[in-house]
Amino acid sequence: MREKTREMQIGPIKIGGNNPMFLIAGPCVIESEDMCFETAKRLLEITSSLSVPFIFKASYDKANRMSAASYRGPGIKEGLRILSMLKKELDILLLTDVHSVDEVDEVAEVVDILQIPALLCRQTDLIIKAAATNRVINLKKGQFMAPWDMLNLVEKVVSTGNENLILTERGTTFGYNNLVVDFRSIPIMQSTGYPVILDATHSVQLPGGAGNCSSGQAEFVPYLSKAGAACGCNGLFMEIHPCPQKALCDGANMLAIDELPKLLRMIKGIDELRDTRAPVTRTPEHQ
Repeated sequence: MREKTREMQIGPIKIGGNNPMFLIAGPCVIESEDMCFETAKRLLEITSSLSVPFIFKASYDKANRMSAASYRGPGIKEGLRILSMLKKELDILLLTDVHSVDEVDEVAEVVDILQIPALLCRQTDLIIKAAATNRVINLKKGQFMAPWDMLNLVEKVVSTGNENLILTERGTTFGYNNLVVDFRSIPIMQSTGYPVILDATHSVQLPGGAGNCSSGQAEFVPYLSKAGAACGCNGLFMEIHPCPQKALCDGANMLAIDELPKLLRMIKGIDELRDTRAPVTRTPEHQ
């Protein structure tokens, strides 16, 4: 069963409501123009063949790194040039994350969805500035937050008059260097009325698990993806790479692109079995 959420138009696709699940996918960070283009092209081919609505994701800068020595990306100028090229040549929808108020306007000119990173999800000025662009906002739930607390952040976005909003579950801190997904968060966050995505790759991260960087357990990505579909999430977020072992960032929790077609077929099958009847609104017991 899927909780009833508002329907939203993003370019040529519709999400939320009773629309099929959509996929946000791409490499963690832009490693090169060629790699980004080839990955986006392959993802477009896979999703088109399965009729899965698709949004491409890649970051120009990963500011929230464990170590100052970690690869962050090509930076905003070169990164936006590459993303603009992808949009023009492949005609795809784009998502990327913003880390500061100063970046927002420039990025909003290029991408369709502005993503607020989980570790910055309570930064009021950043949220308000991003929402004021009237672009779609993907607000990721912080690893330190309860799902019902996201309502406060939703209110920050809609206070600007922008109701183009998606919420993302990406795991909750579970002791040191570990995350766990509480699947109750999907219907709880959907009760705000906005579509909810499960980030199946960041949810298997082991934050700081490699000492100076995060580690991960990518072998569990298919299990979380199928569970998210069964729980009625509106979309999935996956970081995808041609060869995760050689990725410059987050390789330990990324899915290899060759594994995606089979997994996506299973997920689509699960999604098609969902009960689309509008359920009774529920309130968490402790509220």
